[in-house]
Amino acid sequence: MSRYRDAGLFLALAAAWGTAFVAIKAGLGTPTAPAGFFETPVLFAALRFDLAGLLMLGYAAVVASDPIPRGRRAWAAVGVGAVLIIAGYHALLFVGETDPAVTSAAAAVIVSLNPVLTTGFSRLLLPEESLGLVGAGGLLVGLLGAVVLANPDPSALLSGGAVAKGLVFAAVTAFALGSVVTERLDAGVEIETVEAWSMVLGAALLHLAAVGLGESPGDVRWTATALGALGFLAVVASAGGFLIYFTLLDRLGSVEINLVSYVVPPFAAVTGWLLLGETPTVATWAGFGLVVVGFGLLKRRVLRAEVKRLRGRGVGPGD
Repeated sequence: MSRYRDAGLFLALAAAWGTAFVAIKAGLGTPTAPAGFFETPVLFAALRFDLAGLLMLGYAAVVASDPIPRGRRAWAAVGVGAVLIIAGYHALLFVGETDPAVTSAAAAVIVSLNPVLTTGFSRLLLPEESLGLVGAGGLLVGLLGAVVLANPDPSALLSGGAVAKGLVFAAVTAFALGSVVTERLDAGVEIETVEAWSMVLGAALLHLAAVGLGESPGDVRWTATALGALGFLAVVASAGGFLIYFTLLDRLGSVEINLVSYVVPPFAAVTGWLLLGETPTVATWAGFGLVVVGFGLLKRRVLRAEVKRLRGRGVGPGD
């Protein structure tokens, strides 16, 4: 039952974070339609985690046995989450995505490097987590699926916006490193407590960065779309999404949970089709297929054991 529960949570996380890309684009606006937070992307991220942090502090106060981190390792885990996973990742990502040269296709390819980076960091910091030759092949097939799904224009991917694309890559690197370091710390603190305080401190860091960049609330265009995007990102993608993320990080490990980056693009594609009228292409379905094959190779042992268990139940006595 726990396997099915984790699979359900994994898909819920992919759905929350996949649809978040649409919300981010809507909230930021564009140079030609600068509604929302286009001129204040870091402040956008900060306000998102102000709201999410308050929600999670309240939630932790209710469900956690101790809603306050205790000891150096606990605060170290909170610090890693605040600096790398909350502030570092989102500041760099939001600023990078304001550049018109960073198309959704280019961003999808860069973000899909998350599992590869996580695997590299885990080999350095968590040497017991090894994928093996077939698993590494599955990782590459999944990455290829993400590339095909994004269907990028090579000239657009490799030219223009080099600084902005570098920021997106730096964002994913920070997230991958933060995941592995958090796992290695193994602080023994309840997930709700770590998440709540990481968001609160991360939001504070984002506000400091926004001030340093000269961003002001007075520059925000408070449209209905901007407010809706902010609310969705704070409640669904941040409070809900990161609660699932840290839960699965504790259960599955950093390498497996960051494979969610391969499942996010399909949800983003479906959301774009439903909300923005973007019709899925042949590349979309080909990408889905490669992602499925990649997951099959990576999780072959678990899938094989599950098939045997189900077959055993089908022919066993008493069923």
